[in-house]
Amino acid sequence: MSEDKFVFTADHQKKLFITKIVGVVLVAVGILIVAFGGHGHEETAGAGHHFHWLHRVWVNLWINNVYFVGIALCGVLFLALQYASQAGWSAYIKRIPEAFGAWLYVAAGLTFVVFGLANFAGPSHYHMFHWLDSSLYVEGGEHYDAIIAGKKGYLNLTFFLLRMAAYFVLWIMMFRFIRQESLKEDINGGDTYWRKMRVYSTIFIIIFALTSSTAAWDWVLSIDTHWFSTMFGWYVFSSWFVAGLAAITLLVIWLRERGYLMQLNSSHLHDLGKYIFAFSIFWAYIWFSQFLLIYYANIPEESVYFVERLKSGQYAWVFFFNIFINFIFPFLVLMTRDSKRHTIFLKIVCPVLLVGHWFDFYLMITPGSLGVNGGFGFIEIGMAAIFAVGFIYVVLRALTKAPLVAQNHPMLEESLHHHI
Repeated sequence: MSEDKFVFTADHQKKLFITKIVGVVLVAVGILIVAFGGHGHEETAGAGHHFHWLHRVWVNLWINNVYFVGIALCGVLFLALQYASQAGWSAYIKRIPEAFGAWLYVAAGLTFVVFGLANFAGPSHYHMFHWLDSSLYVEGGEHYDAIIAGKKGYLNLTFFLLRMAAYFVLWIMMFRFIRQESLKEDINGGDTYWRKMRVYSTIFIIIFALTSSTAAWDWVLSIDTHWFSTMFGWYVFSSWFVAGLAAITLLVIWLRERGYLMQLNSSHLHDLGKYIFAFSIFWAYIWFSQFLLIYYANIPEESVYFVERLKSGQYAWVFFFNIFINFIFPFLVLMTRDSKRHTIFLKIVCPVLLVGHWFDFYLMITPGSLGVNGGFGFIEIGMAAIFAVGFIYVVLRALTKAPLVAQNHPMLEESLHHHI
């Protein structure tokens, strides 16, 4: 099979379609179980409105939307880091993370739609983001909240939507610049386009450093409006980046096993494996630092975040599972040099990390938005499958739009002879 152009076959599309149907069926079954399973009498956390099964659907839409936006962004970030650092080893596989950026076009519209559904649709006028409730800002009112009212300058709907629009405009604009220069390089060659991409990549990294943190505050942290953590932006980034690295590695291996990227060698895999290993440790470092400082200080307004996750039956198991699946497991499996150089180990670790960091976002978002009504079941599995199918479809379509291997990258020869 030619490695010059990826062919998105009918068989690939059929498998994705079947998976999507399975996901839809699982969501439908999950809704029936929740709707007729005796729920509905409990108030949703922080909202003061009775729980409805639609609330759980909206929250799952938001979890998956945020999760896959992060993976797409980190694909572009990985590409930008290679150019900014003048790395040569990755030139052979650069098209894979480059294709991840295509999801940003879909995610831009999807984020606004899901935000609207999660906060302004359905019964009881449910707000997944508690700070959107106007009664919280009426001084002397029954629901007045001085802490949330004090954050109104930042947490207000107009400014929130403007920030969200700005994120996607900046991200997509920089991705388009990088992508266009990359395609021109294939046609014309030379190092002019590589130099331009270095500039664009550096600008993107700076933009990402700022907006990834503020997006994390907006989309995840503000759900627990009273809580705060100065490390939260780094924490969300680390979770996004590990998931993005796992997705890149898994797609590279999948393509290699189907006859593409035939000059991929164990040294390329080793570098990808080192990235995953290193940033899994970095995620654990941020997780532990955030938890330890809050636990040690034992200040109620800080510790409440962990108390509601550790003391509840439906979230406690996820809390401990999160540590094992996202740190202990990859640390033990990828510790040796050989494990990073063989696909069998990476094919085990990468899917596990993709699942693990989905659970990480589940744990960040669900307790603050659903409280005691949260859970894990068919709705969660089905919704994740639907989003995964959509993301994979968009990425594979993007791979068909250009040669799978960058034709005139100045460092392609270095990458083809990469050896460590």
